[in-house]
Amino acid sequence: MGNGAKAAQKRERNAAKSSDKGPTSRTKVNEAAKNIVCQTCRQTFLLTTRAPALEEHAQNKHSKTMAECFPNFTAK
Repeated sequence: MGNGAKAAQKRERNAAKSSDKGPTSRTKVNEAAKNIVCQTCRQTFLLTTRAPALEEHAQNKHSKTMAECFPNFTAK
């Protein structure tokens, strides 16, 4: 058996391994996790976003308070 056959066998094994894995993209999961919405501009934020980042958005983008932009936000 030559080296060409070994390489072909290795490619087949690696192809079988990689086909067993699920999707590697987290785009759909991240889009589903965006459930904090600014009521002024409708920008979405991830569920894990903390209050200081939301306050910064409200002040810098709209010159409003966090309560005005995110009335439904509750700190967890």
